[in-house]
Amino acid sequence: MPSLPAIVMIADHRSPAPRCAHQPTGSRMLKSQRLATLPIDSYDLAEELSVIDSNDAGGEYDAFSFGHWSAHVLANSGGSAKDTAFRPYEGQLALTELGRKLPNIMSLVTDNFPLERLQWVRIFGLSDGILAPHVDFLEFSEPGTRLQIPLRTDEDSLHSENDIVYHLRRGEVWKIHTTVPHSARSVSRLPRLSLCLDFSDAEAPIEIKNTIQSELPVRIISRPPVSDADVAELMSSAADMNATDLRASFRKFAAVHFTRQADATAAFDWFVEAAVRTGDDALVEKAEAFRTYCIEKRGYREAFAW
Repeated sequence: MPSLPAIVMIADHRSPAPRCAHQPTGSRMLKSQRLATLPIDSYDLAEELSVIDSNDAGGEYDAFSFGHWSAHVLANSGGSAKDTAFRPYEGQLALTELGRKLPNIMSLVTDNFPLERLQWVRIFGLSDGILAPHVDFLEFSEPGTRLQIPLRTDEDSLHSENDIVYHLRRGEVWKIHTTVPHSARSVSRLPRLSLCLDFSDAEAPIEIKNTIQSELPVRIISRPPVSDADVAELMSSAADMNATDLRASFRKFAAVHFTRQADATAAFDWFVEAAVRTGDDALVEKAEAFRTYCIEKRGYREAFAW
């Protein structure tokens, strides 16, 4: 790995890697894009992924996560791994103590991506869990560019965007369209680990070096349509929903669109309807507030009180 000082600022002037065309499915087009595939097997990551597995990382965004989710900070504005709350900033990137323990993963970053606009380097872990459909960057006036590169994954680790479910393969570089409702699910007990790179400026392209040919097409997951019987079963399972288990109950609503053809935001419609059926106005208010928090409006570092 190139020797990284605490502060890095490196420009890259090579031509951008070719992009994969959007993949059609259903009534919408996938807005997230596979930009490239990296030669990830050229990097010895096994020991460093074990370091991540044993790293005690908090969940800054616990309101969105159900199951086991973690965010491991390798580089940010000040070099503190305890600084986990994403935000844009003006300044230079600094390695955290954890980032200095992961030279091969950081080489994957410095070898292949320009650093002058890079603001955050994190690894997201997800096991036996799901993220509530959400929109990123609601707290900020301008969105940035978010790339994800799976370092360890399996066929059952899935992402969603609106009514589309798709799979990110190991080593693929994806530009996630963060300003529409999206989600992720992993049923494995071994955490899916995904490298997340946040750059300033949502419009300027990211130049990627050392790419290899993507031999397989983007994997879109085909699901049967959601049926009236599916919805009836979902509502029946939530008949006893109450204030104590309201948060835990949402997980089953969020999970439906990964196995049935439905929009990610349908989870909130069903959740609110289930709350209405309890006859408890406080539950209805809370369910509606959670939808607002996830996909419509929230403040910086605003927590959601269940």
